[in-house]
Amino acid sequence: MRDETPDVPEQERPDTGRDRLVRALMKPSRSQAVVGVLLAALGFAAIVQVRTNQLDDTYSGRREQDLIEILGGLTGTSDRARREISRLEDTRNQLQSDTSARSAAIEQAEARVETLNILAGLVPVTGPGLRITITEETGRVSIDSLLDTVQELRTAGAEAMEFNDEVRLAAESSFNDIDGNLEVDGQTLEAPYVLEVIGEPHTLHSGLTFPSGPISSLETQDGSRVDVEELTSVDIESIRTTDRPEFAQPGDGQ
Repeated sequence: MRDETPDVPEQERPDTGRDRLVRALMKPSRSQAVVGVLLAALGFAAIVQVRTNQLDDTYSGRREQDLIEILGGLTGTSDRARREISRLEDTRNQLQSDTSARSAAIEQAEARVETLNILAGLVPVTGPGLRITITEETGRVSIDSLLDTVQELRTAGAEAMEFNDEVRLAAESSFNDIDGNLEVDGQTLEAPYVLEVIGEPHTLHSGLTFPSGPISSLETQDGSRVDVEELTSVDIESIRTTDRPEFAQPGDGQ
């Protein structure tokens, strides 16, 4: 049986919905293009927002036990960090304490060396004190009178003494009378004898002027005149030389 439906030209066929959609996609109008761009932008913004929410809610989907374990790990890390900080602070404080103790020990040692050098007569010194001038008038100064004078000055706190700007006295100084000449540490002294002393001036002076003291003996027994000056500054320039011990060594712990 033959189909009797007449052929209708393609351009005369009525438009269907499918045809209109195809034409819109293939040749969109200006308004359709604008709507498409807006839809694309809206979709991109929605995707970004979703991803941001996912980043912000990293732990939102975790179970309670997981969150407890994570918190415990963070707490443990924080505790270890605090312990390490405390250990480092203790180490720093210990180093500071050791440094302070070492500095104090060095300062004490340096002060002791300085004191010993002064007492041994190894360095020039300056300070307040006396200048004692002993002038022979009607007699000769005896070695005993000089020794008494030096000993009384030491007792009164003399820290350094010097005869005639050339002989520095120390604990081991020796006095001798050789053929009528006075010698101190092997050096002959000539009158007048000038003894310069460093120490508290008034105390030193008092140590010489008590009844039957050194000044009294020098004046009444030796026929000498004694002049004493209290000075705010006395310079003692002479020094002694010492030999390094050949056999003696410091004991254990010294």
